[in-house]
Amino acid sequence: MIDFEDRQQLGRAGLFANVSLESVEHLFEQCRRVNLKRGEHLLEAGAPNNHLYVILDGELRVYLADSSLPEHAVFGDGDCVGEMSLLDGQNASALVLAAKDTRLVAIPHEVLWSMVDCSHGVARHLLAIMAGRMRNDNLALVASQNQSLEFEQAASVDALTGVHNRRWLLETYPRAIGRCDHDGEPLSLLIADIDLFKRFNDLFGHLAGDAVLRSVARKLADGLRAQDLIARYGGEEFLILLPHSGIDEALLIAERLRGLVAAGCGLETGKGVQGVTISCGVAQMVPGELLDDMTSRADAALRRAKENGRDRVETAE
Repeated sequence: MIDFEDRQQLGRAGLFANVSLESVEHLFEQCRRVNLKRGEHLLEAGAPNNHLYVILDGELRVYLADSSLPEHAVFGDGDCVGEMSLLDGQNASALVLAAKDTRLVAIPHEVLWSMVDCSHGVARHLLAIMAGRMRNDNLALVASQNQSLEFEQAASVDALTGVHNRRWLLETYPRAIGRCDHDGEPLSLLIADIDLFKRFNDLFGHLAGDAVLRSVARKLADGLRAQDLIARYGGEEFLILLPHSGIDEALLIAERLRGLVAAGCGLETGKGVQGVTISCGVAQMVPGELLDDMTSRADAALRRAKENGRDRVETAE
């Protein structure tokens, strides 16, 4: 049973705010007071729950997993918990425990429905409470999905250059190669490597080298078509996949990229503007070929470009 003071506090709770208690007061006789000590559990995930609990004073915390993880929600004086079991008739979906000594009133579900029948005000407040919880859960879900996307993006993007990294390359390129191979479409791979990059680092420092990497990556990415895929392969090397492109078109693209870098990636230093160039190796996919095999052929072409004077494009054919 609940006493007169409890009923007075219930009148200030959200469920009964601005509601004349005369219409439902007789139903309070079927409710009971619950006293929880700090750390004591009110509800367990998966356990049956047949009550709506209104907090008279204290604090409850809701955990979707266990209490070692951050809480999902915190409720204080005048709030209620347990409404989801009322809504769907299922067991409790979360762990609810007292963050401090807490006094509550337990309202059996059948009594609460009787209160709804007796008072339009209680019905409106109950709908508002449920709608608010659902809205907050939706917002939390959106935030969680956005955070997951941010983590996924962070894991697949090279922090220095802003283009995709090797991990993303190893996941994405084989699928693109498989699609073109299955459809009988041409596909080419281009490896671009910054010329004399180690010497650049030795002469001007790693900060200048980082600036060159960023500049080249941006110039390469800006010079590609929408369907082309670029990733930093490691060090000063970039792999670019060119779907639906045979060797002739790939050569044109490689020459254009080489010219863009040579014309637009010079770096101002204490010794004047230092030119930056790239060498490129290009290979067209052979039917049934895997990424490693095509990369090896493009890399051999890249070595020839270096041996033949740098700032040039060579093909594997």
